[in-house]
Amino acid sequence: MSPSEALVRCEGVSRDFGTGHTVVHAVREATCQILPGSRIALVGSSGSGKSTLLHLLAGLDQPTTGTITWPALEGAPLRPGPIAVVFQAPSLLPPLDVIENVALPLVLQGVDDAKARTAARIALDRLGLTDLVAKLPEELSGGQAQRVAVARALVATPALILADEPTGQLDSETATEVTDALLESARSVGAALVIATHDTAVAGHLDQHWMMTDGRLLVPEPAGDQCSA
Repeated sequence: MSPSEALVRCEGVSRDFGTGHTVVHAVREATCQILPGSRIALVGSSGSGKSTLLHLLAGLDQPTTGTITWPALEGAPLRPGPIAVVFQAPSLLPPLDVIENVALPLVLQGVDDAKARTAARIALDRLGLTDLVAKLPEELSGGQAQRVAVARALVATPALILADEPTGQLDSETATEVTDALLESARSVGAALVIATHDTAVAGHLDQHWMMTDGRLLVPEPAGDQCSA
């Protein structure tokens, strides 16, 4: 992968919901790219379009107009694999214990169960969570559950981690722990990181700030990564 080769590139991307008088323009004509190694805070109020844009970048949703490509990731399924998504709620599967939840992306890729568990244990160890491997999600605190979700994102060694309000349900101290975990995880696997957040303290941990307002993406004049609407 060339250092200048974009992980994701959007050209004039819009996403509408509904039709006629009820239409909602969630994202309006965004043009952007994310390069390897990026550390981006996608900031804006609730309802500004941050989550919708992240879902488009992850390939979880399709644009109404415009195009999205993944130049550096062509030829491989996006998930599980080169793109990992961390949601506001940890979304751990209740019947599975921690190590099974973290190993799940690899199992879905067809990796041998024993190898998947070994990789999951390594990911948990990176985040200091080894003592939680046998616990069920209901036995975890909110901060623990969210860090387990980060470990699950890390296990497949992604090229890009997209985190959608990952600290939105946490107190400030725990939010800092989760943000630090995301930054350290991205560094350890060499992944780019985008965190959608309305928390200025979280945004302050990242190098670049992109702003969403009423579906439009506004950014300062760029250096490497570029995005505009």
